[in-house]
Amino acid sequence: MRSVVQVMPRDDFKVYVYFTDGNIKLYDAAPLIAKGGIANQISNIEAFKSKCTVMNHTLAWDLSGDFDETKCLDLDPENLFLHSQSVEDPLAEKVG
Repeated sequence: MRSVVQVMPRDDFKVYVYFTDGNIKLYDAAPLIAKGGIANQISNIEAFKSKCTVMNHTLAWDLSGDFDETKCLDLDPENLFLHSQSVEDPLAEKVG
């Protein structure tokens, strides 16, 4: 089973997601936020970015602020992998 080792939120409600197998995906959270419900807690871009983290071995948002794994919004890592765009590492140096 795949797991997430690092996440890097952007200013457009997208997140770079780094997997243990070396794959990097770009997840668009806008559709999730548009559904409302618990995702309303990350509908502000500052909250989206500041609460974005890795919990339960996947992309998550720490809704309580105390890293309680039972009080977070986390996404299935396999679903994330299958439904996110593959991208190059945005932190990799460009050579040439």
